[in-house]
Amino acid sequence: MLPDNQAELIDAINQTMPFGKYAGRKLLQLPEPYLVWFNSNGFPEGKLGKQLALVYEIKLNGLEGMLKPLLRS
Repeated sequence: MLPDNQAELIDAINQTMPFGKYAGRKLLQLPEPYLVWFNSNGFPEGKLGKQLALVYEIKLNGLEGMLKPLLRS
């Protein structure tokens, strides 16, 4: 589930969560249990769902630390 290019990856980790308990946080900053819940119950449709699934895979594989420098302020 790798993005087609680096820009899509950077876009996904910097996407702001638009709803819920963690609204306003960047997807890479979401707690892993929240992403595990989505994985078990279904990701939203569309681009946001694909981005959440990607961030879930990033965290599952321990790559979060490597990508933190790419977060925009």
